[in-house]
Amino acid sequence: MNKILEEIGLLGIVPVIAIDNADDAEPLAKALVDGGLPCAEVTFRTSAAKEAITRIAKAYPSMMLGAGTVLTVEQVKSAFDCGAKYIVSPGLNTKVVEYCVQKNIPVTPGVATPTEVEMALEQGLEVVKFFPAEANGGLPFLKAISAPYKSLKFIPTGGIDETNLLSYLKFNKVLACGGSWMVKSDLINNKQFDEIKRLTSQAMMKMLGFELRHVGINNADASTAMEGASRLASLFGLAVKDGNSSVFVGTQFELLKRMYLGAHGHLAIGTNFVDRAVACLSKSGVGVKPETKVEKDGKIATVYLDIEIGGFAVHLVQL
Repeated sequence: MNKILEEIGLLGIVPVIAIDNADDAEPLAKALVDGGLPCAEVTFRTSAAKEAITRIAKAYPSMMLGAGTVLTVEQVKSAFDCGAKYIVSPGLNTKVVEYCVQKNIPVTPGVATPTEVEMALEQGLEVVKFFPAEANGGLPFLKAISAPYKSLKFIPTGGIDETNLLSYLKFNKVLACGGSWMVKSDLINNKQFDEIKRLTSQAMMKMLGFELRHVGINNADASTAMEGASRLASLFGLAVKDGNSSVFVGTQFELLKRMYLGAHGHLAIGTNFVDRAVACLSKSGVGVKPETKVEKDGKIATVYLDIEIGGFAVHLVQL
C-alpha cells in the first residue's frame, strides 16, 4: 500500500474540511496538529480551497494533506500543484482515477455498489472511500458489500462522528474514517480554533481508548512473587492464577517472577489500537522498545514504551 495511505491508516481519522476563508487555513491546521491529528482533507467545495491547501502545505509540510470533492483532472493537477498529497473524490470518475494512477498520486474515489468496487479494483486501487456511509446503510452494508473483496480497504465518510467512529474502525477492512464533527464550518468561520483542538484531541482519545489494565510488580524470584500474590489475594478477595513468568491476582495485579523492565514493574495500558497509539505517542517524542514488540495478524499486540514513570515502565496492550 502507498505510504501516505498507510500513514492515514495509522492516524485513523481524516478531518473533512470546507474552508471559506483562506486566512483560516494555518490556524486550523495548527489546531489539528496540536490536537494530535496532523491530517486534513480540504474539499474543493469552496473558492478558498486552493489557497488554503497552499498555505497549509507551506506551514505544515509533514501534514497528511489531501484534496477532497475533486471532480476533474484539472482539479487534480491544481490540488497537487498546491501541495496536496492525495486526492479524494465523491464518486468513481474513471478519468480522475486513471490520471492519478498514471501519475502515482494516491486517490480514494467514492464507491457505494459492488460495480463501483470492481471498477476500482480494475484500476489497481487498494483503498476506496465508502460514501455516503450512513446514508448507504452504514456498517452492516459495508460489511456485506466488502465481503467478496479480501484485499480492499475502505475509508467510510458521511455521517461518521464520535458515536459510531469506533464501530467502523474496529472492522478490519476499514483503513480510517472521514468526518467533520471536530471541524464544522461554524467553528472555523467563528475562529473557534481552541474548540477544534479540544474536539480533535477528544476524538483521538475516544479512538485510542486508553485505560489501565493492570499493575505489574517486579520480584526477585518466583517464591517472592507468590508470597506477594497470596497477600494481595487474601486482603482483597481476589483469585490467584499462576503462570510461567508471573502470577496474576484478579485482573488488576501481575507479580512477575523476576526483575524486568521498570525499577518497580510496569503499568499495562490497554488501547483499542496499539499501532495507532504508538503512532500517536511518537508525535509527542515517545518511542517503543522494539525488542518487546509482539505482533498478531501483522499488527502490534503488545509493546513497551521507552519511558518510565515513577519507577514503572509503560506497557501498551491491545484491548
